[in-house]
Amino acid sequence: MTQQNLDRLCAEYGYKIAEQVHNELQKTAETHITKSLGVLQENGVYAFFLYQASRGSEKKGAEKLTALATELLNKAAVASFTSVSDPLEAMRKAGGLADNLDDLLLAKRLLEQALIYARYHAKALGG
Repeated sequence: MTQQNLDRLCAEYGYKIAEQVHNELQKTAETHITKSLGVLQENGVYAFFLYQASRGSEKKGAEKLTALATELLNKAAVASFTSVSDPLEAMRKAGGLADNLDDLLLAKRLLEQALIYARYHAKALGG
């Protein structure tokens, strides 16, 4: 198995997140990304995905963020996130991400790093 640079992957997805969320939310993109990062850091991966699902007025940006976050975890080969269409289900199911502490902590760290990069990219994009 070929090793991959996970920080480079986070930087790549941080840029994609910022660009696509900015395209959907314009001036509130940075705020949405920052709030999403706060939810992730304070409440965890499940709460992060639940927060995205609950965003009414920011729905399109939240959908983009969810899709890219799921894709990031898939590309990083995080267990339970390969070929996932519903990240909340991937967390809840028996044997899912919530049952594997090492993969759960890896997923949280990867998402945090990607969102930190996304926040700075969004700031540079002006939103």
